[in-house]
Amino acid sequence: MREPALIAVRGVVRVDEPLSRHTSWRVGGPADRYFEPADRDDLIAFVRRLPADEPVLWLGLGSNLLVRDGGFRGTVIALHGALDALRSESPDTLYAEAGLHCARLAKFAERQQLAGLGYMAGIPGTVGGALAMNAGAWGGETWPTVAEVEVLLRDGSTVWLKPSAFATSYRTVVPPADVLGYLAARFKVSADVDGRHAAATRTSLAQRKATQPVGKPSAGSTFRNPPGDHAARLIESCGLKNHRIGGAHVSQQHANFILTEDGATAADVETLIEHVRNVVKQKSGVDLHPEVKMVGEKADA
Repeated sequence: MREPALIAVRGVVRVDEPLSRHTSWRVGGPADRYFEPADRDDLIAFVRRLPADEPVLWLGLGSNLLVRDGGFRGTVIALHGALDALRSESPDTLYAEAGLHCARLAKFAERQQLAGLGYMAGIPGTVGGALAMNAGAWGGETWPTVAEVEVLLRDGSTVWLKPSAFATSYRTVVPPADVLGYLAARFKVSADVDGRHAAATRTSLAQRKATQPVGKPSAGSTFRNPPGDHAARLIESCGLKNHRIGGAHVSQQHANFILTEDGATAADVETLIEHVRNVVKQKSGVDLHPEVKMVGEKADA
């Protein structure tokens, strides 16, 4: 393993940091270097001193992410708790930094009697993660509500870009080549005059609590919904609810959630994902695609 050089910062830098401490599945090997910036300026100064070819993994709440047991060869930058500013800039625009929890953004909009961001209450991650994957819930998704986004370039400079600079589709975002990560975004909102939007959000949250294994170790939805169908329906129809491999199993409550327990490994989760894909493909002809991002090396690599 390459020995990572330490960079003087005001935040926290750790070497060989176990990523199981920072992911919602509670599995994953170590990162060569792990950085929690003190603030925005600390982050920019750190990035400017990184080697140009250094692999970088951005981390929010660690949801929608599977880090393999061999760990990540590079630098992990954790934004949650550092870049979490949130404010109203105009009657139709909210500013939110990348480390902010999506649910906080949705709640803030509701308190301001603003519509358009209720779907954010159903995303178990940060604004940066939502921007990176075009996350969504309850029929809404991130990028249609973005007015502009602030990005950090590889050389440490920053720039605001319009959505037209990005190629976006269902759970997919392709940024310009020199973009290293997301710092903040301005979101479009409108007045929730009669409170109908807030009421719909509360109904959706109650439904989520009743139908999903909220509070248990998972990464949110494991698979993308195929066109015209739902991954959970396909998985359940194949008799895979509660199917187990090692310390990972398909949720009995919601078939598109994979849960882990003490002693689980990333290999257990990845093997179960592949098993579910193979069975659903064999029985239904539908090829499910994982929604979660898989990074790092296997333990035997």
